Amino acid sequence: MSKEPKDIQHMVDMLKQGATLTELACPACASPLFRVQSGKLWCVKCKKQVIVVKEGENLEKATSQIHLQTLEKTVLTKIHDIEERIKGENDIEELQKLNAVLTSLLENLERLKKIREI
Repeated sequence: MSKEPKDIQHMVDMLKQGATLTELACPACASPLFRVQSGKLWCVKCKKQVIVVKEGENLEKATSQIHLQTLEKTVLTKIHDIEERIKGENDIEELQKLNAVLTSLLENLERLKKIREI
């Protein structure tokens, strides 16, 4: 287990926020893993989500949801960026270009959400 005071304080903070200490250890650093309220496993020391792949389970299938979540966050960030640019834009041609990009991003976001539901 990590003996860094910052790591220990972060672990305490995680518990205060409703995370649960599990019996599992991080495969990278051996620190205890926490189950956060969303149900995901989190390593405080590595500051990363940890995925447990059960024997016989396909690694690609197990990690695909994380990749989709990351991609969804990226698309949402880009949608926000385009929204900010639209607010300050007065040129009709530029607004049309931004609208086309926004439409594409929204369509992709919808597709990602449908894929995640499968």
